[in-house]
Amino acid sequence: MMLKKVLFMCLAFLPSALSAGDFQLCSPSGNIAVHVTTGQSVVWSVQCGSVQILADSAISLDTTAGVLGKDAVLVADKSRTVDEIIRPEVCEKRQEIRNYYNELVLSFEGGYSLEFRAFDNGAAYRFVTDLPGELIVKNEQVDLNFSADHKFFFPEEGSMVTHYEQLYKYVPLSSVKPEQICSLPFLVDYGGGVKMAFTESDLLDYPGIYFNGTGEPAFTALFPHYVLEEKMRTDRDSEIVKTADYIAKTKGKRSFPWRVLTITTNDAQLIDSQLVYQLASPCVLADTSWIKPGKVAWDWYNDNNVFGVDFRAGVNTETYKYFIDFASAHGLEYIILDEGWYKLGNVLDIADNMDIEELFAYARSKNVGIILWVVWKTLDDQLEVALDEFQKWGCKGIKMDFMQRDDQYMVNFYEKVAKETAKRHMLLDYHGSYKPTGLRRAYPHIVSREGVKGSENNKWSKQITPEHNTTIPFIRQLAGPMDYTPGCMVNAQEKYFNSSFTTPMSQGTRCHQLAMYVVFESPLQMLCDSPSQYLREPECMEFLAPVPTVWDQTIVQQAAVGDYILIARRSGQQWYAGAMTDWSARELTLDCSFLGEGKYKAIIFKDGINADRYASDFKKYEVEVNSASKLKINMASGGGWAARFIPLP
Repeated sequence: MMLKKVLFMCLAFLPSALSAGDFQLCSPSGNIAVHVTTGQSVVWSVQCGSVQILADSAISLDTTAGVLGKDAVLVADKSRTVDEIIRPEVCEKRQEIRNYYNELVLSFEGGYSLEFRAFDNGAAYRFVTDLPGELIVKNEQVDLNFSADHKFFFPEEGSMVTHYEQLYKYVPLSSVKPEQICSLPFLVDYGGGVKMAFTESDLLDYPGIYFNGTGEPAFTALFPHYVLEEKMRTDRDSEIVKTADYIAKTKGKRSFPWRVLTITTNDAQLIDSQLVYQLASPCVLADTSWIKPGKVAWDWYNDNNVFGVDFRAGVNTETYKYFIDFASAHGLEYIILDEGWYKLGNVLDIADNMDIEELFAYARSKNVGIILWVVWKTLDDQLEVALDEFQKWGCKGIKMDFMQRDDQYMVNFYEKVAKETAKRHMLLDYHGSYKPTGLRRAYPHIVSREGVKGSENNKWSKQITPEHNTTIPFIRQLAGPMDYTPGCMVNAQEKYFNSSFTTPMSQGTRCHQLAMYVVFESPLQMLCDSPSQYLREPECMEFLAPVPTVWDQTIVQQAAVGDYILIARRSGQQWYAGAMTDWSARELTLDCSFLGEGKYKAIIFKDGINADRYASDFKKYEVEVNSASKLKINMASGGGWAARFIPLP
C-alpha cells in the first residue's frame, strides 16, 4: 500500500510505505507512531501525539555474519494487527491482559529481519536472524536520540557488576557523561504528563543492556562482554578475570531481546503497563497448577530477634518452629530460611543448631511451606544433587542470591535454574538480581525478584525514604514484580530515624507500610519484621493476614511519580485499596465506584493524629460503603492509608 502521509499523522492504523525504504507504523488508536527508514542504515523514531518521544536513532547488530542493519537491502515488508487476550498463570495485576498492537516486519538480504510493534501505550522492536550454525554478536547498536534535553529518572551504576539497587536521580539527559552507566528501566519526563520508560523484554541467551551518556540528550548502548574466566573471591563474590571481544555466542536462528518504550500521558498508566510481560515468550510449562503465590514470614531482616519466648533465639530449630507457628496461625503460606541455615560453601552441610528434616516435618504438620535461601554459585556447583535433596525434604521454593551480573552466562544461568526448579515444583525468587525482563511469563513459578533498593537497606542506611517508595512503583515495578520486603512494624519520621542492623526501623508511617501490600506487586510477598512484633500488633495482622499477593483487577485512581499513589485492587469478591505519599502530608479521595452493586464493609487503616511525630500511630475503623461512596484520605508526612472491602449480605 502506497499512501502519501504527513509524518506521524496516522490516518490508517496499519503500516504504510512512505517511499522505498521509508515506513510508518501506528498504534491501533493512532496516538503513537513509529517511523522507520532503511538503506545505508536502519533508523527509527517515535512520536506520541505532538510529542517526539525519540528522534532518529540508528539500530544495528554487529555479528560474524556482518553488520545487520548497515547497507540494508530490503526484500519484503509485512504487516498485521493482533488483538488477543493473554491469561497469565500468575495474575500480578489482572486475570486478563489485552494484547493489542500493529506490527511491521522488515526482511533484509543476509537472513535477518526487524520486527516493530506499536501499542497504544508504547512501541518496541527486535532483531530476528535466520542464519546457519553459530553466531557471534560483537556488539549491538541501540542509539537513543532525544529532540530536547528532558529530565529523566537516572539509576546510575558504578559498573555492570550490580545488584540493580540504585536510587533514581532526577537530572537532565545531557548531564550523563560517556563514562557514566545507566541501568534499566529509566524514565524520561517530556512535560505535560507525557513520559517514556525504556527497558527490555524477552532477554534470553544474551546479555542485558545498559547505556552510556554522551553529554548531550542522547544515549548509546553498552553490554557486558562474554565472560571467559572468573575467580571466586568468596562464596558470593566473583571477579571477572577475562572477557572476550564480543558480547554473545549464540544460535544463528533466533529472535533477540525486545527494546521496549512504554509511553504514557499520565503517571497512572505507568503502574498499569504490562508491555514487558506481553512481549515475553509464552509459558513453556505444561502444568502450572502447583504454583502457589503467597506471603512469607522472613527471618533475615529482623535478625531472628524473636522475644517473649522460653528458648534462645537465633538460627536454630526452635526459632524456626516459632516462625512456622506464627505463619500457621495467620494463614501465611511460607516461611524462609535465609542465610545461616547451611554452612557457607556447601548447601548440604546444615548448621549445627538446625534439624532440617524435623523442621520440614513440623512445617508440613502446620500446612506451612519452607523456602530456602542459597548463594547462586554454591547452588550452581551442586545444582542437581542439592535440588534433589531439597525436594526430598519437601522444599517449596528457592531464594537465590548474589548473582549481581547479567552477562550472557548469568542470563543463561537464570533460565537453567528456572528449568531445574520447575521440574521439582519449586518456586523461584531471584535476589541480587538484574531487573525483570519477562522470564516469569515463560516460567511462571518465578514469582518475584529483587533488583530494587528495598527495605533491607533500613538496616544500614537512611536511603529508603517515602519519596523512594513512591517512585519505584512507576519505574522498577513497570518491569515486573519486586521483592521489596515490606511490613516494618517499627516506624519513624525522618528526624527520629536511625539505622540498626539487628533492630531495624523504617522511615514513614505504619500505614505507609500497610499500603505497600496493595501498591507493591510481588506474588511472593514478605512480612519482613519479627513474628514477635506482629503478635504485638493484632490489628495490623487483621490486614496483613488476608491481603492477597495476586490480583484479578487493578485500578489506579491517582498517581504522580515520587509524590503519591492511590490504587484499588480486586481479589475474588473483595477489594483492597492502598495509598502512599512522600514526605508531604496529603489529602486524596477514593472514588468507590469500582465496587459495583451492593454494600461493603470497609475496614480502614489510617495515619493516627500523631503520626507526624510518632510514625507508628494509626487508627483502625469500619464503615459501610457502596459504589457511590467517596472516602477522604488524609495522610501524614511519609504517610499511608489501607482498606479492605468485604461484601455485605
